Amino acid sequence: MKIHEYQAKEILRKFGVVTPKGIPCFSVEEAVKAAEQLGGNIWVVKAQIHAGGRGKGGGVKIAKTLHEVQAQAASILGMQLVTHQTGPEGQLVRRLLIEEGADIKKEYYVAALTDRATQKVAMMASSEGGMDIEEVAHNTPEKIIKVFVDPLVGLTDAQATELAQGIGVPAGSMAQAVDTLQKLYTCYMETDASLAEINPLILEGNGNIKALDAKFNFDSNALFRHPDIVAYRDLDEEDPDELEASKFDLAYISLDGNIGCLVNGAGLAMATMDTIKLFGAEPANFLDVGGGATAEKVTEAFKIMLKNPKVKGILVNIFGGIMRCDTIANGVVTAAREVQLSVPLVVRMKGTNEDIGKKILAESGLPIISADTMADAATKIVAAVK
Repeated sequence: MKIHEYQAKEILRKFGVVTPKGIPCFSVEEAVKAAEQLGGNIWVVKAQIHAGGRGKGGGVKIAKTLHEVQAQAASILGMQLVTHQTGPEGQLVRRLLIEEGADIKKEYYVAALTDRATQKVAMMASSEGGMDIEEVAHNTPEKIIKVFVDPLVGLTDAQATELAQGIGVPAGSMAQAVDTLQKLYTCYMETDASLAEINPLILEGNGNIKALDAKFNFDSNALFRHPDIVAYRDLDEEDPDELEASKFDLAYISLDGNIGCLVNGAGLAMATMDTIKLFGAEPANFLDVGGGATAEKVTEAFKIMLKNPKVKGILVNIFGGIMRCDTIANGVVTAAREVQLSVPLVVRMKGTNEDIGKKILAESGLPIISADTMADAATKIVAAVK
């Protein structure tokens, strides 16, 4: 689960991290009132969408008068903001953050994220704040410093100091930087985040350290512990098909290809997508129906896949362990009839009640193409689509 920048800053402030003063807005009138309330003589008008690169896309503007605040808010609210993370279709801007200006002397990057290889928390920092960290990693990887934190110990003073010194924080601001890094780590752990990122973390002209922008991703499996974070969820920012799939406990992610995939088990689903690519085509989605799929769930899965106009064929790949092949076969037949399936359908199933499942498919009278192996299935669906 993702949240907006202004929400991320609300969380950071709860843990003692210093941020600029800002007010979220939903209209131009609210934006002007927010600037008046904040006071000062310079404001930042920032689009709020679940994507990075907003500044490059024209979604972050400086205003030096209330008239400029009004004009910038009017131009950004309602725009289809295109960034490197939204894709060419962009994302509609429905919210703004009006924020006080900052005296930026230097920008840094800091983040906490889970490192599965070491089974620890990776704390990352770079002197190249304000840039896409992917670009820094690609072009100047030596400018990214990492320490790995034992969750039973926490981020030590020595580790935080190593990071702060490594990115060139001046001696006079070192204590603030160390304190901010430790608070970021604590925030990451206590909110069950999978990513807590401050980019940029700034050094102001007066030597103060402040979080100028922030991004959080949360582990959805832990959200039951955090109703306050769940309340931040913005359904307008989520893929409508993925949202629909979640209502039926389907793990669904839209992709750019033309072959729909319906699989039980995340690992098998990944392998299925790889196999489709290996045989020269592209998957249109990731879809894991899980171990307790019913005919209703399979039907809904078909409906969601077929909403995508790019889908020219469907591959069903089932391993019957917990999930019996005959249950899936009945679901496939029911779904194909209900949605009046008009694209090629290849089904490959192995495991519990495999023979019964294959018999159900064969006797359905539907033009279902049967396959025995993953390679056979991929070959047949790619040929059928072409």
